[in-house]
Amino acid sequence: MTDQPPGSSGPTEPVGPTGADHRRGLLAEGERVQLTDPKGRLHTITLQRGRSFHTHAGWFAHEALIGRPEGVTVTNTGGIEYLALRPLLSDYVLSMPRGAAVVYPKDAGQVVAMADIFPGARVVEAGVGSGALTMSLLRAVGDTGSLLSVERRHDFAQVARGNVEAFFGGPHPAWQLEVADLQTYVPEHVEAGSVDRVVLDMLAPWECLDAVAHALAPGGVLICYVATTTQLSRVAEDARTHGGFTEPQAWESLVRGWHLEGLAVRPDHRMVAHTGFLVTVRRLAPGVVPPVRRRRPAKGMPDTDQWTEEDLGERPVSAKKVRRAARDASAPVGD
Repeated sequence: MTDQPPGSSGPTEPVGPTGADHRRGLLAEGERVQLTDPKGRLHTITLQRGRSFHTHAGWFAHEALIGRPEGVTVTNTGGIEYLALRPLLSDYVLSMPRGAAVVYPKDAGQVVAMADIFPGARVVEAGVGSGALTMSLLRAVGDTGSLLSVERRHDFAQVARGNVEAFFGGPHPAWQLEVADLQTYVPEHVEAGSVDRVVLDMLAPWECLDAVAHALAPGGVLICYVATTTQLSRVAEDARTHGGFTEPQAWESLVRGWHLEGLAVRPDHRMVAHTGFLVTVRRLAPGVVPPVRRRRPAKGMPDTDQWTEEDLGERPVSAKKVRRAARDASAPVGD
């Protein structure tokens, strides 16, 4: 499949959308459009006069869509009908160019909701990657808020800037992107206690707790996105040890689609399962010592730091079973 002028022999570079609000009104030149064929396959094109959408089954000119409302159909020269709609943010994220792995829409939605990112919020983000989460954050803070995105790698920042500006039709008024290290940049350039929310998507977020504590206002939320249980445990324990945050809360989300075809209603064979863990804490007022968290000990928990298998929820192995296993393992081969 290619998107090219009639008679052209090769693909052309996509043209970015115009600076207008390209997500309302009639389809305009420069907009991305998502085409769905009769088999449910998706194709994303950028509308431009003089170009056409080609597949092995035929083509149609972009002019067939420019100036028409979304939700219309267009038929190519082979008689194949396509439904044309503007891509949703979730569609765009999964099809856009990427350098680093993207934060999936299911996790981006959790970040926005569970970190309570609101219109007008002052947010700091670190670990921009390809800009997927950045777009959800900008949608949430709106033009009246602010989002400072800090990315260590210049190449990742370049990819993120291109993706974000392509989606919004140009630079977003609330966005500032810096190629820097959060640990050094925030204490030098962000006023203490001036930030409402901090979002960290990086390998070692626990290394940034001091910088986050400097930036966050009392009651502000820190949310971290990590991939492994080792990272989850480390960031939670270091947040407890730091003393400037509330008790960590952690979770993951699993999303399973459903097949809907007449009476054949069943779960899909595939699902978006584990992508990462989310952990949140809130900033305490400076100088406040958090209350000691009281946990109910397990039944029969001994007053000692030496944990047993039962304390950890494991089934104990009887001495008789161990002796039998040792006897079987030492028996001569063939007995």
